[in-house]
Amino acid sequence: MDMVSAGAGSEAAGDEEHFAPLVTIAGDPAHGLIFLCDHAENCLPPEYGTLGLPSTELQRHIAYDPGAAEVTRGLAERLGAPAVLSTFSRLLIDPNRGDDDPTLIMRLSDGAMIPGNRHVDGAERERRITRFHAPYHAEIERTIERSVKAGAIPALVSIHSFTPVWRGRGRPWQIGILWDADPRLARPLVEKLAADPNLVVGDNEPYSGALIRDSMFRHGTRRGLAHGLIELRQDLIGDAAGAAAWVDRLAPMLAELNTLPELHEVRHYGSRAGPVDPM
Repeated sequence: MDMVSAGAGSEAAGDEEHFAPLVTIAGDPAHGLIFLCDHAENCLPPEYGTLGLPSTELQRHIAYDPGAAEVTRGLAERLGAPAVLSTFSRLLIDPNRGDDDPTLIMRLSDGAMIPGNRHVDGAERERRITRFHAPYHAEIERTIERSVKAGAIPALVSIHSFTPVWRGRGRPWQIGILWDADPRLARPLVEKLAADPNLVVGDNEPYSGALIRDSMFRHGTRRGLAHGLIELRQDLIGDAAGAAAWVDRLAPMLAELNTLPELHEVRHYGSRAGPVDPM
């Protein structure tokens, strides 16, 4: 999976030790939407090798969200909106977890032992936070601030993907919308998707959106920004045609929702996951 290259319309950031932990698509800061992709890539910095895993394991969902980056790029480019995408595997450190989360650096993931994470100590944990996790979230904050300075309180849309089968059971949903307590983006998006009789739409399926200090909590809930997380089934976006079809489906819906005034107001709804720390 190719990275978004630095150049016209995009820029690499955090190029420490020749590995940039994120890429951005500049877009129009006044657009009103910002796209995020926490698990865009399965890349690892050279000094980490493959974390002791066979290369085949890095092609699995344990390493990244297949198809999510293509959908994110497609939506950002179609709508002319900014986007921030990670470039490092979630096995190195998971940017969709708080820095105090016990699953921030996984030693075991869906049956696979991660040898390179087995002996991670506090110093190495802090090193990975400083080099990868923190720069990614700092760029999200900068992107939000650019939108605010351009006169737009943005709504955040995070793109993920999920496996069609989990622990031997098929998942019926083609798409799920995850959200916590702020309904402004999620509920109308669920309604629009559910109007299609051919779709099985998950409302907080296959996961719950109430996750303490995840990306949406950190940048949406705490700031009072409207937000929602889109989960797409991986077998439906595993090639360019599938990803493009979902961009075609989602782009007009998101463009219409972007016109709702309530999406561009700061409102604090709290969280079902726990207390919301002040900014």
